[in-house]
Amino acid sequence: MTKQELIKKLQDIEWEDFEVKESKSELPKNIWETVSAFSNTAGGWIILGVRKSGKEYAVLGIDNPEKIEQNFTTVLRNEKFNKKITAKCKKYNIDGKALLGLYIPAVSSKDKPVYFNSQSNTFIRTGSGDQKATKEEIDAFYRNSSFGNKDEEVTKFKFKNLDWDTVKSYQTYLKNVSPDHRYNRLTAEQLLEKLRVIINGKVTVGGLLVFGREENINEVIGDFRIEYLEIHGTSYEDAPNRYQYRLPQEINIFNYYFGINERLIKKIDIPFKLKGAFRDENQPQVVAIREALVNLLMHTDYFSKAKPRIRVFSDRIEFFNPGSLPKDLKYILKEDFSLPRNPVIAKTFRVIKLCESIGSGFHKMIDGWKSYYKNTPDITGDFDYYKIVFRFGDKRKVSVKSKNKKTVEKTVEKTVEKTVEKILSLIIETPSITQQELVAKTGLTRRGIEWNLKKLKKEGAIHRIGPDKGGHWEIIKW
Repeated sequence: MTKQELIKKLQDIEWEDFEVKESKSELPKNIWETVSAFSNTAGGWIILGVRKSGKEYAVLGIDNPEKIEQNFTTVLRNEKFNKKITAKCKKYNIDGKALLGLYIPAVSSKDKPVYFNSQSNTFIRTGSGDQKATKEEIDAFYRNSSFGNKDEEVTKFKFKNLDWDTVKSYQTYLKNVSPDHRYNRLTAEQLLEKLRVIINGKVTVGGLLVFGREENINEVIGDFRIEYLEIHGTSYEDAPNRYQYRLPQEINIFNYYFGINERLIKKIDIPFKLKGAFRDENQPQVVAIREALVNLLMHTDYFSKAKPRIRVFSDRIEFFNPGSLPKDLKYILKEDFSLPRNPVIAKTFRVIKLCESIGSGFHKMIDGWKSYYKNTPDITGDFDYYKIVFRFGDKRKVSVKSKNKKTVEKTVEKTVEKTVEKILSLIIETPSITQQELVAKTGLTRRGIEWNLKKLKKEGAIHRIGPDKGGHWEIIKW
């Protein structure tokens, strides 16, 4: 930090990465709290020799900056802290008075938490002040320090404890998207071993989350759920109800993906475009949202008390991920860096081509959304969360506020027609198609397929001859 930059900061009011302390001839007692806080968050400068009174700064100076600097670096070398801290020191002269600047860098995730004397002296930076970290925040630091390992830990559960319908749906989906994939020749158990869902006969944490049963998941992760809400307004204040729709609880991550994706796709503008002889429904803005959804599923800290959450407002879609990013966002974008918090979950989605195979997927989210909606998603966060916000902008043709009842009904009618058309086309193409295969090919949930088939039967459009496996469909009218 240059002298001019320091003067500018002193003329402003509050900075998250800047702390002044009055110090005439010795180190202030609370300096170690700030060292811990800066180390655990984004780093920052401590300036000695300045008094802060309200929003005003007064330059007082220090008597012996060399001695104070030596005392400071000596304490850091003498293992007062649990981790090595490499501080940079710089002397300033303002109005004939000496100041000492101490730059404390942020440490990597694997070295957090940083504390002095005992773990209870772990501090974080919030706003322009130092706050003692809570037990939950300290636990989050330790989980972040084992980034990429937690979901590979084995549980007490075995292959027989997994949800068989989910496993079969996954195998069917893989055969449909990659008919020539070598994993298609494996048994279900062999496939799950390749995916590291099973290690030495035991189901991993990540494997349980993707393929497990709800009751078993809750034994490992209490109150497991992924929140999805649709709010008809730009905030809770201007919405007629707290939420218009809330996704029912699913049994595992694989089912959550299809349940949420089915809802999200209806919220995005997808202009009619042909790709060859077929309609292109894989446009960049759709890919952006799909990447964000999978990103949430494979980067969430499922052991956090906060829950992963997606909220759809009339002007935006928000993805909230408990758990921090593995690196600074600028570095991730520059290097296309990828380090999923949950590598087992990441691999299960990459094998079936539901997320980026190389890199983080952030470029697809940003560029894909910007290509259609003409604005860049907002990505913010801290040491224990990050959030991605996709704004509809001017491309949002009709706001929820301006929709009357007839408009809403017409939109729902068109969506249902499109879904029914897709199901009927698949039945005509393959009369022997099963409900599981319809789930895999349409992206609908099992409940969604069952509801649509029941409706079509009731209307006399289709008829099933024989059982679900081994039978076939007949189209009566279309």
